[in-house]
Amino acid sequence: MFSAIDPLYALSGFAVGALVGMTGVGGGSLMTPLLILLFGIHPATAVGTDLLYASATKTAGTAMHGYSRTVDWQVVGRLALGSIPMTVLTLAVLSQVGTENAAVNKLITSVLSIALFATAAVLIFRKKIIARYAHLLEGVAPKKTHSMTIAMGAILGVLVSISSVGAGAIGVTALILLYPCLPMARVVGSDIAHAVPLTLIAGLGHWILGLTDLGLLGSLLVGSIPGIVIGSYAAPRMPDTALRYLLAATLVLVGGRLVL
Repeated sequence: MFSAIDPLYALSGFAVGALVGMTGVGGGSLMTPLLILLFGIHPATAVGTDLLYASATKTAGTAMHGYSRTVDWQVVGRLALGSIPMTVLTLAVLSQVGTENAAVNKLITSVLSIALFATAAVLIFRKKIIARYAHLLEGVAPKKTHSMTIAMGAILGVLVSISSVGAGAIGVTALILLYPCLPMARVVGSDIAHAVPLTLIAGLGHWILGLTDLGLLGSLLVGSIPGIVIGSYAAPRMPDTALRYLLAATLVLVGGRLVL
């Protein structure tokens, strides 16, 4: 189970936790590539370990948002209606195909790279995306909005199960477009709350498939918890635009490195 804490992994967890606290972007877009590129962790194991890492860290975030009443549980439920079944289906497909298959590893790195590029684009162009497409969703009937939310959840379920990326910046932007009247705090809180069951079920599925390193997970969490606290404290004191552009540039470089 949990072995002795590795200081290098703990330091990585701290760095990612601090960045997540400052930017609000999900740790998957940072931690999974770090584990693959820097530490040489098998792609499937990196994804599986990061999913449980995300579930643990976002549970704390959900507790804080729940206490502050900044979670719209109806929105969370609609997202989960789409994401949970697709997560289970995606895991079933992975188990049948086999994670040692070279094509599966290629799929994981390819989806991860695409998700990183998409996250970077959302970080840079979020305001333009919202300004351009928000009017298309104005006046949409509530039933259609509910259906679109479930469909968005399904997309996130597949994306997160394969790459561990997608429940952060992409999910938040989708909710802003679908629910323009929802306060930003509730958008973020709802996105984080939805990520908990999504990453937990996906992470448990990867664990059952033998794709989780619990010793690595323990080291990451030891560093990430204080990192998130410090990052959250520093967030109001940091230039938001500079942080977003720096993070976006990092994601593009990492995504390109995974492709090459």
